[in-house]
Amino acid sequence: MVLDELAKKWKMKFKKGDGPYKFIRHKLRNQEVLLAKPTTFMNNSGNAVNAIYHKFHIHLSNFLVLCDDFNLPPGKLRLRKKGSNGGHNGLASIIKSLETQTFCRLRFGIGLPDHVNTVDYVLSPFDTFELPVINEMIEKGAQAVIEFVTKGVDWTMNNYSK
Repeated sequence: MVLDELAKKWKMKFKKGDGPYKFIRHKLRNQEVLLAKPTTFMNNSGNAVNAIYHKFHIHLSNFLVLCDDFNLPPGKLRLRKKGSNGGHNGLASIIKSLETQTFCRLRFGIGLPDHVNTVDYVLSPFDTFELPVINEMIEKGAQAVIEFVTKGVDWTMNNYSK
C-alpha cells in the first residue's frame, strides 16, 4: 500500500519484471529509486528480493524492505538496519534467500486483536474504523521511504521509529 502511494504521488505504474516482481524506476533528487513488489506469496518474498538484488545489483545498504508487523500497535512505524525475522515469514524468506540479516526494514504496525486467528487477520482487509490510522501510516511510510533515499537510514530511523 505504501509503494502504491508512492507510485500515485509520482504518477507512475508498476510494470512486470523479468522475475517474480513488478517494479518502478524513478529519479528522486538525483538518486535512482527502484520500487519493487513481489508477485509471489508473502512466504516466498525472498525469491523476488533475490531476483531484484541480482538483476539490479543493488548494494544491501540501499535495500529497504517494507512489511507489516502485528507485534506493533496500529500506525506505529519501526525502521531498523538489521535484525531477525521477528516471526515474520516474509522476512524469514528474504533472510534465507539473501543469506544475511543485514538489510534495512521498515515495519508497519497493524496490531493483533485478542482471540483472533493470526493468519486470517493479516490476510483480511482493514476494517472501516481502522482506516484513518492505516491511511495516516501509509502516508508517513511513503514519506519515510523518500527520506530514507534522500537523508539516509540514520536520519530516517531517528525521525520515524519513535
